[in-house]
Amino acid sequence: MSVLQIPTAEVFAPLLAPARDKGAHGGRGSGKSHFFAGMLIEDCLAEPGESGGEGLRSVCIREVQKDLAQSSKALIEDKLRTFGIGEADGFKVFRDVIETPGDGLIIFKGMQDYTAESIKSLENFKRAWWEEAQAATQHSINLLRPTIRAPGSQMWWSWNARRKIDPVDIMLRGPELPTGAIVVEANWRDNPWFTAELEQERQDCMRIQPDQYEHIWEGGYVSIAEGAYYAASLTLAKGQRRIGRLAFDPLMTVRLFFDIGGTGAKADACSIWPAQFIGREIRVRDYYEAVGQPLAAHIAWLRSMGYGPDRAQIWLPHDGATNDKVYDVSYESALRAAGYHVTVVPNQGKGAAAARIEAARRIFPMIWFDEESTEGGRDALGWYHEKKDDVRNIGLGPEHDWSSHGADAFGLMAVAYEMPSASNRPLKTGMRKGVV
Repeated sequence: MSVLQIPTAEVFAPLLAPARDKGAHGGRGSGKSHFFAGMLIEDCLAEPGESGGEGLRSVCIREVQKDLAQSSKALIEDKLRTFGIGEADGFKVFRDVIETPGDGLIIFKGMQDYTAESIKSLENFKRAWWEEAQAATQHSINLLRPTIRAPGSQMWWSWNARRKIDPVDIMLRGPELPTGAIVVEANWRDNPWFTAELEQERQDCMRIQPDQYEHIWEGGYVSIAEGAYYAASLTLAKGQRRIGRLAFDPLMTVRLFFDIGGTGAKADACSIWPAQFIGREIRVRDYYEAVGQPLAAHIAWLRSMGYGPDRAQIWLPHDGATNDKVYDVSYESALRAAGYHVTVVPNQGKGAAAARIEAARRIFPMIWFDEESTEGGRDALGWYHEKKDDVRNIGLGPEHDWSSHGADAFGLMAVAYEMPSASNRPLKTGMRKGVV
């Protein structure tokens, strides 16, 4: 049996231990694919089918694979050449498969080509490597997992994370992992063989595509859409370490900036950014968003966080003063009835969205975020982007989607920061001193 000596980056060392599920996620240049390709060859050599047994059967999978150029086959072939392994060692490369020692086999498939019946052909396979697993559907994962059932079988997953709700992330980065799963995060800095050419690409991406850098190179979720208004600002905030652990000053007023969907106190969507204005710093901690909940639920959250009327003031958009036609109550009146001091920001008329965006960009360098508690809000900011007319190649204003409410509440904060009446408004009797 041939013995390989394969240098392994320290970050991947945990994956050398036996486990049914092994996962590696992270950005470009980490060496994830190279590691799994090398380990697959090593396992094929370790199980050559001696004493009448059968060699290792493996499948390299993607969700969609229209041709072999989209597969991991070329990478495995490169590894074989690098290791100096060929037919004398039991490996034979054919157009669509690679034979391995002891009549073993490596095949390359797209999961969309399988049905509940046809996937049974993989029952005796002992390795399944899913490359680009961020594209895996739950249906495909559910087909594969019970099929790879041979004794000692393993499933390997490598991917550059896309969204938290992607099935592979829920499975391998969620609160409940498969039994014994080993999962590592690997990025460019973990690769001891990171080349000068890749470093140049990384630096160029940071400079030219700051909105995509976090996802491409740091393994971050795709929280910044193409054309996102705050892409560069968020990237700069992280680079300047303005996203981290942050606490509010207990003696300072907390300002609560709302956005609401619909009208009246029965509006079906609500987003809230709590912030403190301290000198030239804007400290943002916590983010709240709910859909289909009554105003009482929002007030309950505020009180549970310690943002009661004795400590906090509220800013509402102009429609916060609009009464519900059935219940004859508005956000403004209901929140005042709950004891809050409420300011309604006047309607800015045509161009209001653009004004909020411009104001937010202007104050962004002064903003500090608590990393953990504002994650959902920062996801909304990173996704808030321009709607395009692809035919005429012109912008049509902000795309109204799931990110709009959070982004609009953030924009309201930016506008309110510039309003002298909002900055200098005296506190109600009994509220703590310290508004600046």
